[in-house]
Amino acid sequence: MRLRRTLLALVVVLGGLVAGTGGATAAAPYCGITWGSTARSAGNLSGNPLIEVRTGRHDCWDRVVFEFAGPADGYSVAYGETYTEGQGLALSPYTAGGALLSVSLRAPAYDDAHLATVPYRAGEHAATVLGYRTLRDVVFGGSFEGYTTFAVGVRARLPFRVFVLSGPGTHSRIVIDVAHQWQA
Repeated sequence: MRLRRTLLALVVVLGGLVAGTGGATAAAPYCGITWGSTARSAGNLSGNPLIEVRTGRHDCWDRVVFEFAGPADGYSVAYGETYTEGQGLALSPYTAGGALLSVSLRAPAYDDAHLATVPYRAGEHAATVLGYRTLRDVVFGGSFEGYTTFAVGVRARLPFRVFVLSGPGTHSRIVIDVAHQWQA
């Protein structure tokens, strides 16, 4: 009998606590973002070369855009160490940021005559991201046997998404958005 009263009192107290706090609710996603931070990979190897790298700032995320001279949809993006393509040298000593996104594009950064189609050398900074909330650096890792790598330095390990856009014209773009924060 005593045990029953004690349990009943405990249930009443706990019920009052839950009712007083309005119940436990999860924090709302930041800007509706539900991307997560796990590795993303898709698409096929393409012979259409990378021709431009640019960045952009948005209200809820920072963006990196890789533009190709034709259809290209192959990529692998994950948090972790990035190595130069063909040499295997770590890019972390040259990349600013609290976390690194390792970006492997399944397309070359050179044309059919093996001439570079972007103006960077391995280890060089490919974009200026001064004043961005999330992006800290974009470093070219080189291009070898049809694969091109970049190290994208970000403030911290944050949610990201990757998608492919067609255009302008016959071009295509692989886009990486990195959220400014996890929750609202």
